[in-house]
Amino acid sequence: MTAATARLAHTHDVFNQSTPWADVNLFTTNLPLQDALRLHAPDLPLAGLTALGAEMGSAEMQTHARLANTHKPQLRTHDRFGHRTDVVEFHPSYHALIGAALRHGLHATPWSRTDTAHAHTERAAGFMMFTEAEPSVLCPVSMSYAVTPALRSAGGNPAVWADWSAGLASTQYDPRLALFSQKSALTMGMGMTEKQGGSDVRANTTQAVADGEDAWGPRYRITGHKWFFSAPMCDAFLILAQAPGGLTCFFLPRVVPGGADGSVNNIRIQRLKDKLGNHANASSEVEFIDAIAWRVGEEGRGVAQILEMGTMTRLDCALGTSGLMRQALSIALHHTRQRAAFGKKLIDQPLMRNVLADLALESEAATALSIRLANAFDHKDQSEHEAVMARLLTPVAKFWVCKRGSVFAQEAMECLGGNGYVEEGGEGVMARIYREMPLNSIWEGAGNIMALDLLRAVRRADTAAALADELAPVRGAHPALDRMASALPLRVDAMTTEAEARRLAQDVALAVQAALLVRSAPASVFGAFCDSRLGGDWGYSFGTLGTGADLDALLARALPT
Repeated sequence: MTAATARLAHTHDVFNQSTPWADVNLFTTNLPLQDALRLHAPDLPLAGLTALGAEMGSAEMQTHARLANTHKPQLRTHDRFGHRTDVVEFHPSYHALIGAALRHGLHATPWSRTDTAHAHTERAAGFMMFTEAEPSVLCPVSMSYAVTPALRSAGGNPAVWADWSAGLASTQYDPRLALFSQKSALTMGMGMTEKQGGSDVRANTTQAVADGEDAWGPRYRITGHKWFFSAPMCDAFLILAQAPGGLTCFFLPRVVPGGADGSVNNIRIQRLKDKLGNHANASSEVEFIDAIAWRVGEEGRGVAQILEMGTMTRLDCALGTSGLMRQALSIALHHTRQRAAFGKKLIDQPLMRNVLADLALESEAATALSIRLANAFDHKDQSEHEAVMARLLTPVAKFWVCKRGSVFAQEAMECLGGNGYVEEGGEGVMARIYREMPLNSIWEGAGNIMALDLLRAVRRADTAAALADELAPVRGAHPALDRMASALPLRVDAMTTEAEARRLAQDVALAVQAALLVRSAPASVFGAFCDSRLGGDWGYSFGTLGTGADLDALLARALPT
């Protein structure tokens, strides 16, 4: 090749591109999360969260996340000889990720720790940071966390809990399909919805027939199907089925006791769901053919059992969306600090600064509300006020934070332009976040279900007074917050129709977020939030903060340079 040809072959140099947001500590760079923890758990040791933040922000974990999503789970219904197997195979990176989640105790520590009064809050912070790295594998982690109260209570199945509690609390992940007693750790899934019912689980047709009793209590044979069954390679599942006494909750293991190694239960995996996002997690459709299960609670109490579990998983939906918001914001800030256009860095362009500052406000408010809800879980058994706030804020946070997630991700993606829309072999993290965002809004009860849950909460006589008490300490901090704090308890007392419930969920979320920010955030954050979200100095899209907002302060807080 001549020199002239070489010059022609060299078309351009790559420059003005940002670097990956990797090898960063997701905890030490997140001032809003640190301040939320300082408000609710001032004596909480932070070494564990700091270590988790470093691990989850590492390039190694980002690679695992990319591979686990690129190489989706594969269903193997039969082996090559024709034997039924019903096995889901995962990429090794999936196992590396879920192993890390269990190693950090995100599935169980609030139930096993006695050395802290803030176990749910600490786990919440860890769950948010893990979500920043990879949310898909957290489905079985969240479900394992949620089933403990249902199993261990006197109204659950204490006999099953006695045999399974050590495995469900273990931090030594074990992916094998084996009898529970032969594994180092156990995970749980759930199967509630059916084709004809969806959220209306009372329409379930799966049947449970009594089959005697043994050491785990009343045993049943289950025949029917589940339209969403996640995740099918867990060691056991809580499911709903129609017993003679009505809709009932059952414990259904993958391998049932009997013989030295047990026997695989009659769970037939029909197919894996082809989902918009959440690709690393296997969601499935299954059929039960005379499968063996044990009753959890009394016959006819299935809805009550599922509501208790749903409360826990709905907390995780809010936490997960908050974590995804934070990751999207961090990527947008990191990119705009390096990318230049029209003679300036993007982050120095006035319009972009407003967009980023507005996103930062939304992200911090979501973090504040989610951590507040986790804190209520820590104290609801000792405080009537916290019990009421847990009932009230669970549907509120699940509704509002998750609803804001998709539009947040779209705006953050726009900060990267075309680079944000392109996935390029799974390396485009922003596109993966965008596809993931609708999941938490839909899963465990979509918006209307949350609005109905809110109605049930506000119909209790103590709810309006508890909300007034929650907002009382911040009276006088901002006129717009004062107006809303005065009006909300009256609206709660006067709530009569379902049509008003979504607006109420929105306004309770905004008022509580503002009340939290006045206590945990700088005045620039609190003032801009109240002016925009409560005071009306805001448009219909991100990037419309009023001229009084201190954009420099908001951006400096969002991600320190």
